[in-house]
This record gives sequence, C-alpha cells and structure tokens, in this order.
Amino acid sequence: MNSEHIAKYAIDSSHLRREVSMLKAADSEISEGLYYTKEHEWMKLENEKCRIGITDYAQKLLHEVVYVDVPNVGKALTQGVTFGTVESVKAVSELYSPVSGEVVERNEKLVESPELVNQEPYGAGWIVIVKPSRLPDDLKALLNPESYLKFLEEVTKKR
Repeated sequence: MNSEHIAKYAIDSSHLRREVSMLKAADSEISEGLYYTKEHEWMKLENEKCRIGITDYAQKLLHEVVYVDVPNVGKALTQGVTFGTVESVKAVSELYSPVSGEVVERNEKLVESPELVNQEPYGAGWIVIVKPSRLPDDLKALLNPESYLKFLEEVTKKR
C-alpha cells in the first residue's frame, strides 16, 4: 500500500468521527465529550484541568460577538457564579462558571479576535482553562450532551 493513501484515509476517517460526535438541537451543534450548564457554557476535562467556553447555541443567540471579558490568570471562580461577559452587537451576556477553581490560562486571542467565539465555539473560541478545586461535586451539577440536548429542545419549544 502507498503511504500517501494511508495518510489520506486517516484524515478522512478522523473527519467522519468528528461529524458523528456532534448532536443537533435548535439548529445548534452539541459536542460529545463535554459537560454543559443550563446557562449555555461548556466544560472539557483536559489533563486535570477544565477548558471552558460558550455553546454553539449561545453564540448563535448572541450573533456577532465583538468583545469578551476574559478573567485574569489567578482569578478564583465559583461554580454557577459569573466570571465575565460576552458582548455582541445584539446584547451583553454574563458567563457562568461550570466549575469552581482558579484560572490558569486565558484565551488571549479573544482580545484581538472575539469573533472566534462565533467561528469555533468548541475550538479556538474557548475562554479560560481552570484548575478545578472541587471537581467531583461540580460534575454532579453539569449536564452530559444528551441531557443538554433535551434541555435545549425544551428551551426552544418555549420560544
């Protein structure tokens, strides 16, 4: 077999897995492998830290994001409490922390390019990385992708 063919197959295969790992509700993508809040933030566990952002649904509601108030490294966060804002041409929306802990990294790219939140809400548009302080307890209050899907379906029926 030709090695170019193998490499191409691996890329194609990866692309298919990515499509399968997304759920859809209210014309919004819900990524598998993440935890969600009812305020439309997501959280991903990575090497004992938590990457946090807003969901595809939230960024679509906001429309064109023009500013993200990104907290500084060292800031203490409490689950369910606001830690910043996302501003768009339509509205200002508060960010609620999915977990308690300390900010260990902030997405500096959002300062110059807040539109990353719209372009890649589950990728380059992440907001902070937190070292959690009470993760086992915090996880109990978060939604898995299927629960968030059901929640979104209920929310959008009311609209």
